[in-house]
Amino acid sequence: MNAATEAPTSDTRPLVVGIGGTIGGPSSTERALAIALDAAGEQGFRTRLFGGADMAKLPLYDPKAAHRTAEEQDFVATVRGASALIIASPGYHGSISGVVKNALDLLEETARDTDRAYLADMPVGLIATAYGWQATGSTIAALRSIVHALRGWPTPFAAAINTQLTKFDDEGGASDPAVIDQLKLVGKQVARFAPLAGLAD
Repeated sequence: MNAATEAPTSDTRPLVVGIGGTIGGPSSTERALAIALDAAGEQGFRTRLFGGADMAKLPLYDPKAAHRTAEEQDFVATVRGASALIIASPGYHGSISGVVKNALDLLEETARDTDRAYLADMPVGLIATAYGWQATGSTIAALRSIVHALRGWPTPFAAAINTQLTKFDDEGGASDPAVIDQLKLVGKQVARFAPLAGLAD
């Protein structure tokens, strides 16, 4: 299944949700995320991708807002139903992008959930892309810190991709086979750890 396509709601397989990309069309970050999600799909999981176009529809998070838009409600409900997440961000000025951070801020809506507050006990795969190596490391570190704050479990391997060296194509490939293997490992790890967390029933 293509990672960008939502599986039918009658499908009872556990769900892996991908969050990442940039506003303005498919990006290297979103293409990298799709490869990782496809790998999770190959392990028997449903997948759902919230890319740049989806995150652009989320208003700036206001914790005091009386109502949530349909897009906000869909995003929160989908994450609530997930067994694992994969978060991918470009490295902007040494950290994660504003649109990715805004989407993650919206998960404050789950703070009082009794079944699972935030991302409690959920495995979370991480991907960072940047035009150079320095920002990939700091972006991965920022993502790990955020996932810990949300009570999630960052998986052991995180993919750091230097887009100065690796190019992605419209067909779902990349110029470096080693990068594809790294992204697939991210997807395989979240699929492997979801049952251990008891979230893939």
